[in-house]
Amino acid sequence: MVVGEDGPPREGSMANKVQSKCLCCGDIFTLDVRNRGRQKYCSKRSCRSVGKAARQRRWLGKPENQDYFSGPEHVERVRAWRAAHPGYWRAHRRGESIALQDALVRQVIESHKDPFTRALQDALRCQGPVLIGLIAHLSDSALQEDIATTARGLLQLGQDILSGQTGHAPQTSAAP
Repeated sequence: MVVGEDGPPREGSMANKVQSKCLCCGDIFTLDVRNRGRQKYCSKRSCRSVGKAARQRRWLGKPENQDYFSGPEHVERVRAWRAAHPGYWRAHRRGESIALQDALVRQVIESHKDPFTRALQDALRCQGPVLIGLIAHLSDSALQEDIATTARGLLQLGQDILSGQTGHAPQTSAAP
């Protein structure tokens, strides 16, 4: 049971709404129920950073944590991890991010018996915006009808190429 601002005790979900003053910015914020006794900073990014730095200094200040990450067993653990993940640190310097989770499984798009009978919106929704932009650029038109016509022609050309049909002349670059 918590005493409300107006004095009488209250119960239920509102009983967990306790407010505190942020040690960084001084604003009043609502404490997270799970961290009620420990939360000293609000959820602003700058305040969270200051709070993390303070917690880290406090943790490293304890004598038992002074050599926590040093010693031969930790050196070997880091070497083994680096051997298992070569080049991990290099990708971050180039601005690329490496997902620390499995890649998403591709979903199979429903295949209609005749792709040309589908509504234009359905056909275009299956394509990515980049592909639509490329087709619009190639057809030199932003009209959906022109994009759909060009897409049908490209689809047929791709199917012909993949099936080995030689009905189309091969594309060759002009020699200088």
